Amino acid sequence: MTTTSETIRPSREMERSKVQLASAGAKELFLEYCSNSSVHGVRYFGCRERSLCEKFWWVVVFVLSVGSCVMLILKTYQKWDQTPVIVSFNEKSTPVWQIPFPAVTICPQTKVKSEILNFSRDFGEFINMDSDEAGDFNRTDYLLTMMQLCERTFYTIVLREAHSLPNKASHQSYASIVREMSLSMYQMMEYCMIRSELKFCEDMFSHTMTEEGICVSFNLLSAAELLRTDVIQTADPYLSEHHKAPHWTLEQGYSPEATLSSYPYRTLGPGYSAGLSLLLLSSNHDLDYLCRGPVQAFKVLLHSSAEYPQVSQRFVHVPVDQEVTIAVKPQMVTTTEGLRSYTPERRQCFFNNERYLQFFKIYTQDNCELECLTNYTLQRCNCVKFSMMYSNGTPVCETNQIYCMLDAENDLLEMDLLSHQDQQANFRAQCNCLPACTSIQYDAEITQTDFDWQKWSQAIELPLNSTTGMHVARLGIYFKEAQFMTSKRSELYGLTDFLANCGGLLGLCMGVSLLSLVELCYFCTVRPFSLWRKQKRAEVDAKNLKYDEVPGISLLSMSMKGDKDLQ
Repeated sequence: MTTTSETIRPSREMERSKVQLASAGAKELFLEYCSNSSVHGVRYFGCRERSLCEKFWWVVVFVLSVGSCVMLILKTYQKWDQTPVIVSFNEKSTPVWQIPFPAVTICPQTKVKSEILNFSRDFGEFINMDSDEAGDFNRTDYLLTMMQLCERTFYTIVLREAHSLPNKASHQSYASIVREMSLSMYQMMEYCMIRSELKFCEDMFSHTMTEEGICVSFNLLSAAELLRTDVIQTADPYLSEHHKAPHWTLEQGYSPEATLSSYPYRTLGPGYSAGLSLLLLSSNHDLDYLCRGPVQAFKVLLHSSAEYPQVSQRFVHVPVDQEVTIAVKPQMVTTTEGLRSYTPERRQCFFNNERYLQFFKIYTQDNCELECLTNYTLQRCNCVKFSMMYSNGTPVCETNQIYCMLDAENDLLEMDLLSHQDQQANFRAQCNCLPACTSIQYDAEITQTDFDWQKWSQAIELPLNSTTGMHVARLGIYFKEAQFMTSKRSELYGLTDFLANCGGLLGLCMGVSLLSLVELCYFCTVRPFSLWRKQKRAEVDAKNLKYDEVPGISLLSMSMKGDKDLQ
């Protein structure tokens, strides 16, 4: 027992001595750092000539400086992380010939000729029939289709009092029925002019399927360039536009190879003569006040050539027998290339290649919102509206599901109020429809006046005055100014600015530079390792010197001594 205790005691003493040596080494290393450090105030920590009170005072001052520096750097980081982008005006104004003339979509309030369907008369007969008679009514398909095109006041006031609506009797789609009974372009438009050149309206405008039925669009991209034609259904085409736009993209604009005649159309300057003008015609016999409401007019939407029109959301009314002129002021936002390295959530916009849409080839916020509404309607109602984008096999909502479609649209709008609640339940937040990094909007200044078209047509000998019961309106659209100011997204605080601010704060509070940080890393890593190697080398040299000083020592004598101890 004595031998065991005597063996353990030296080992503990050796461990204690090693700890003391390590503590002494750390203290010497700390004093060495304090005496050689370039950080302000640290050299006073280990100064032997300073009293304990002085050292404590310098420690307090240093801790306060470090704390204030950390707080300021955290605020700078939050500003860099949360608001790294600033939207400012470009240094130079942009001429209007560098952007396309606005795409114009026109929807008539008159949806069908009275010879085909007199909605006010036929609907009155329809709601008074029982279910069997309504199913045998020869205009049921037309009525049910027309109900999907009515104003919201018709649903809230009239349709709720009607009996349960039947399904279509035929297998013909709603879109095909809408196209069949809609007015032709010849019956609603004449004398179309662009840049003071008179052209056939059929060459300038194309048919577009919207929630308002068949409308006509000017300067809109073709289906092959705007839509994913390999995904959407092919039975009922959405666009009839055939013009190609090989020299223009939303993000890059017109290429150097583009000419004045390149599509989309553009104008060289402002003024009525440089813009678009046309006559809009409607017959007094075809006006319907039950389905489309008390305002008999044309709905006009100005939008980008890369956006699919949604006329019911925002439009300009062109009443009958009126002249409406629209002075356009473009609003364009671009994004610098330096922001491509940022995430879309930080810069708050999507480049076209960053956000994939199921039905559209070009990303815009409106296209994304339309696709989001389509997907939510399909989720809630198990069907989509006939005018929405959908794939083959997707069911189309019947007329008796109109309220479900309207409720889906209202619910999707109300989801903006749920931003502070569960995002998993917020379908709109999951759509993530941020603005496009390059976007064009067309603000309008509208002027309206009476249009005495009969006297005017007589004066210039137009054949319009021979038409009885006709209403004529004139529409003119033009750029208000030759140039406009473009906004751009750019870096407010880049990585270089953030590092520069951090360096300024470190220098202000503690006098720290980049070399000071390298110096601290040196004393925490390289210097301790160097001292440890130096100490190990010294211990090895000391052992070698000890064995050399003892005469006659050998491995054999050490072995004999070990055997004796064991005995």
